[in-house]
Amino acid sequence: MVNTLPADTTMGFLERIDRSRLPAHVAIIMDGNGRWATARGLPRTEGHRKGRDSVNDVVRAARELGLAYLTLYAFSSQNWQREQSEVSALMNLLHEYLETERATIMDNAIRLASIGDVERLPPHVYDRLRVLERDSAANTGMTLTLALSYGGREEIVRAAQAAVRTAGAGGGGAGAIDEQAIASNLYTAGMPDPDLVIRTGGEIRLSNFLLWQASYAELCFTETLWPDFSRNDFYEAIVEFQRRRRRFGMTDEQIDELGKSRA
Repeated sequence: MVNTLPADTTMGFLERIDRSRLPAHVAIIMDGNGRWATARGLPRTEGHRKGRDSVNDVVRAARELGLAYLTLYAFSSQNWQREQSEVSALMNLLHEYLETERATIMDNAIRLASIGDVERLPPHVYDRLRVLERDSAANTGMTLTLALSYGGREEIVRAAQAAVRTAGAGGGGAGAIDEQAIASNLYTAGMPDPDLVIRTGGEIRLSNFLLWQASYAELCFTETLWPDFSRNDFYEAIVEFQRRRRRFGMTDEQIDELGKSRA
């Protein structure tokens, strides 16, 4: 578990982060906005609004730290089932974010991308998203990916169907469909798999997020609700990631030998 710490520990965490061993890709399940608002007697939409401040803080922290990829689970395929008023409020907040953060994204050389069935987004949101994706496409800094109308199972089904079509067109059968055939048809094709997945809000599950890609990700869970999640919490998760020894199915001895061969 990751525990929150006081704000004055920021420099302490930065000093403890080994910048030569940063995760290439961090993905975050931003959970707890509604519960944050309910606990304060506020409408759930106020939790989502406050959560946007955490998005801004973490995106800036990740860019300053030098991360290459940051993916945020912003709206799931299942979230369409929520009350229409909440869905509409979330879509309006997303549109506002794409408007207000455009300068920050462009000034910091951030490339914006999206994954999911984004065609389901309302036209005013979809159009704004595509414009910013297009305008930031040449940026060479961090890639910020928003998972919108996204579901991991749905993505795998979509990728498998595409792999079958490709195999059929090439005259191949089921034997032509391998791990690479699926991976190359995922929304995230061309991106490294996440090294670290962080989930806020106290729940300990992936909730249909990057199910294929997170196979060997380190998982970090915190009780902190997303609107209270700060760059300090983010830095702490990076420190925790660097404490862990990743084996990818191998033994410690094999990992040591592999390290020696690369030295």
